[in-house]
Amino acid sequence: MYIMETIRIRKVIADDIDTLQSIGRQTFSETFSAGNAEANMKEYLEESFSLERLIAELSNQNSEFYFAELNNNVIGYLKLNSGQAQTELKEHNALEIERIYVLNEFHGKNVGQLLFEKALQAARLISADYVWLGVWEKNVRAVSFYKKNGFIEFDKHIFKLGEDEQTDIMMKLPLQ
Repeated sequence: MYIMETIRIRKVIADDIDTLQSIGRQTFSETFSAGNAEANMKEYLEESFSLERLIAELSNQNSEFYFAELNNNVIGYLKLNSGQAQTELKEHNALEIERIYVLNEFHGKNVGQLLFEKALQAARLISADYVWLGVWEKNVRAVSFYKKNGFIEFDKHIFKLGEDEQTDIMMKLPLQ
């Protein structure tokens, strides 16, 4: 009899900081290295995934991280922001999905969907009216994923990757 392996979603705690740094750097690199200059990637990875920065983000009461695990191995993660931790809108009735990243080898295996469903659960817990995010316009796979899940484009903003200014599509999903 074949038993399907279960992917577990769990909240990241302070003791997980090294694993968070590792999965963050690896998934960001896998996702964006091919389309970006090595120097810009290196600068972004060093700044955004420094231990100091991750410790500060993890200790922010308005930010939450979750791991997706398979057989006790982290295969993806989620970062959520509410209140003043949101990167842009900072509306009290909103939840930002800042990051959903999954290791390339697990793409198409429902991991992103499970992390997204965890985000919706968190949004409902704080009675958010909507969930929003920014996604690189050239990340066709992610844009498609969010559209499939009901997100609509409402604006654009600039995301700086090292010295490169890129356009992110801002998308939202009303929950009411």
